[in-house]
Amino acid sequence: MPSRQSVNFPGFSHANPIPNASRIGNIMMSSVINGRDPETAEMPSDLGRQVVNIFTHLRSAVTAAGGGPDDILKITFWVKDPATGRGALNDEWLAMFPDENARPARHTQALIGDGPALVTCEFTAVFQE
Repeated sequence: MPSRQSVNFPGFSHANPIPNASRIGNIMMSSVINGRDPETAEMPSDLGRQVVNIFTHLRSAVTAAGGGPDDILKITFWVKDPATGRGALNDEWLAMFPDENARPARHTQALIGDGPALVTCEFTAVFQE
């Protein structure tokens, strides 16, 4: 049985002692990823910039584990306002997953809380070995 491996990547970390993602064999699941700027660690105030950062982190996560965006099976997003959040996600979504016949599953829900994050996500990847 393969052992579990923590997956971390530059430009994102958690305050708690948890990895950015964890992988066993060809399956990886992320912890919650937010839209902090990968260079400054600051949280932008606008949704569009946070979305760009989230997709940067998604790519960095799967790359750090030896894969790429094509290995992402499902992404769940939480946004402060799902009606506007879905639209804000679509440009980056289409850029990362242009083939309509080969996109991961996606679910968008309301993000509850008073923090500065306007969008967060978690994902599952299955690496083709």
